Amino acid sequence: MAAENVAQSSQGQNLPLQDRVAIVTGSSRGIGKAIALHLASLGAKLVVNYSSNSTQAEDVVSQINSTSNSRRAIAVKANVSDPDQVKSLFDAAESAFQSPVNILVNSAGVLDGKYPSILNTTLEDFDRTFDVNARGAFLCCKEGANRIKRGGGGRIICLTSSLAASFKPGYGAYTASKAAVEAMVKILAKELKGTGITANCVAPGPVATDMFYDGKTEEMINRAINECPLGRLGQTEDIAPVVGFLAGDASEWVNGQILRVNGGYV
Repeated sequence: MAAENVAQSSQGQNLPLQDRVAIVTGSSRGIGKAIALHLASLGAKLVVNYSSNSTQAEDVVSQINSTSNSRRAIAVKANVSDPDQVKSLFDAAESAFQSPVNILVNSAGVLDGKYPSILNTTLEDFDRTFDVNARGAFLCCKEGANRIKRGGGGRIICLTSSLAASFKPGYGAYTASKAAVEAMVKILAKELKGTGITANCVAPGPVATDMFYDGKTEEMINRAINECPLGRLGQTEDIAPVVGFLAGDASEWVNGQILRVNGGYV
């Protein structure tokens, strides 16, 4: 979402996420960036998490803060696979906005651009994939649930993948890591009974981001387009509003679910 659209939305009254504090991991670019901008347009205060590129993260923060006279977004560097850094991420959110965290969107993830078969996947690549995608989601969900409880309830949303339902060759470690998150979130939703917290997954299909294009040939890209009934790749703007819905009050009866947002790809 463009900065001017954030500005137009944030000037309205009774926005659905007005002044709720949201952490979006991996939100310096791609789907995470689109989600951060969209939640800001709904009135949320944002923690833009990144792991390496501070320039990109600060650009997202600037887009959000340029629409308001007060600080509504900060950038926080944190490796989601490190429990101490995850704790510091939540500490920074509470300190900056003097409020408990209400919404966690776990969007941080890695995908091996080489797309090796399981037989050719190195142990190093496997461990890195699970460290970020599965361990990172676990740590963020665990910390997030404990922090969100303090605010009397809220939302946990994990970005997974429609590959967890299609089982395509060449994505073994990545698909397994995302399937693990989907299983964990379904259990977490039940374990959070009585807290007022819902936990769900949004599972995109192929989306036109740098992460998707990395290492792909034109043939592979065209194959993904042809496999979609709508005849195109997804856009980040296709995903963000679904997350926005799950982050708000209207989604209260949606819990422990996996929303495959993929244009019919699977």
